[in-house]
Amino acid sequence: MQENYAWEYIAERAVKEAEHIISTGATVRACANYFGISKSTVHKDVSERLKDVDAALYAGVRQVLDKNLSERHIRGGLATRDKYRGKVASCKGGCACGGDTCGTGDACANCAKGECACADTALSRSEQKL
Repeated sequence: MQENYAWEYIAERAVKEAEHIISTGATVRACANYFGISKSTVHKDVSERLKDVDAALYAGVRQVLDKNLSERHIRGGLATRDKYRGKVASCKGGCACGGDTCGTGDACANCAKGECACADTALSRSEQKL
């Protein structure tokens, strides 16, 4: 009985993660941040466990993950370019928008778009002491 409950919980979690990935085109990392779990858990849920739960949903997730994988090197290059051009906003504290990565040194999604109240506190490249 206890084992069954655990599997049902995991299956429900895998379906929720898959629906989020398909609806938003999110990466495994973004999905993990959204649900507050590890990347390893999300990856195992959507690439292994989901096959047994919902094959059609798995096929949809697989398409998104394959697309993200093929674009990964491009996103990494753009992020590096922006970093050295000084365009990356880095939060220094709590975020008025409620962004969950603020305070970690990473920009939340709203900071990256310039729509976050804490984006004003980020140092521009010229203000940084290197």
